[in-house]
Amino acid sequence: MSALPKAMRTMRIISLPLARPKIPPDQNLKPHAVFNPNRMLIFYHFDLSQVSSVESQDQSTVKRAVKWASTKAADLWAGFGKAPEGSWKLKTYELGERIVDRIDFEELALKGVDPSLGPSITHADITGQEANVVNSSEKQSPREVLRIPLIYPPSVYASPTCVNEASHPSIIHLRTLLTSREPRHRRGFWIWMVIAPLTAPFMLVPVIPNLPFFFCAWRSWSHYRAYRTSQYLSSLLDHGLIVPKPSPALDSLYASYVSPLSNIKNRYSPMASPPRSVTLLPANTSSTNNGDPPNDATASPSQPGASNVHKTSQRLLLTRKAIPHILQLFGLPQSSAADMYRAVEQVRGRLGGTSSR
Repeated sequence: MSALPKAMRTMRIISLPLARPKIPPDQNLKPHAVFNPNRMLIFYHFDLSQVSSVESQDQSTVKRAVKWASTKAADLWAGFGKAPEGSWKLKTYELGERIVDRIDFEELALKGVDPSLGPSITHADITGQEANVVNSSEKQSPREVLRIPLIYPPSVYASPTCVNEASHPSIIHLRTLLTSREPRHRRGFWIWMVIAPLTAPFMLVPVIPNLPFFFCAWRSWSHYRAYRTSQYLSSLLDHGLIVPKPSPALDSLYASYVSPLSNIKNRYSPMASPPRSVTLLPANTSSTNNGDPPNDATASPSQPGASNVHKTSQRLLLTRKAIPHILQLFGLPQSSAADMYRAVEQVRGRLGGTSSR
């Protein structure tokens, strides 16, 4: 395969913080717990460029087969949603959509990435094969060839005081998320893979296909995709290819569409400085937490008013109304909105709120 098309590909990661960390933090939680309220809840949108027609011809047989199967399954599922009212296909589609709504938004974001389509140096793509080294004929280092921006609203994060991009709060959070998700998806892949054969008796049911088997296979595939993406992004972070990029435009959008709960007492705006009793996570996070930023905001007992920290509670930083404007700001397709809406509703649920649908 030619290495040139991979070098020409572009990718950007858009960070959308949805909730600040819990204050004061829960000291009983493990640093890398999957559902950790001590960490900021962030939805990441991974925006990949389209594959060129030249490269599509260079794809291996396995890659083409995987792509064909994925497209076929997606078209089949979309056809279920267009079935007549009251049919078992439409009921199955509606049930499936409700199940998708309950899948972690972190998994939905990760499984939507195909590592073989993204920029890389040397990584295992979705088929498990090693990719060629990008631009190996040139003497440029991979870091000089590839720069993947991690776009974020600067005022939601702590002001970095370090020069090293690897210790920026946005990079630390992404690395911590991947560290916690990778073993979860590896375990989920094997669990659903083992369960799938147990659904064989459902093949005896006439007319209706073996839906339990397809569900188990789909869940296993979903976990596998998320697992491979976690590995891929961790590799890019290890090589320093993902760099933070503040977006003033996204910052302004956060100021305009902050959750209505922002006017409640003792809850500070994401665009404003935190109260004196709260100190944001410094960019050079201590290694005692294994690089984990569990406390994006922590209380200092020696500071005045520290006794009031317990009154600060978590809340949504964005409302559903902001999503169309995010799509417009970054030129994203309308199909990207579904996972964003799911993320907002899931975070609302995790914070103890009710759905606004």
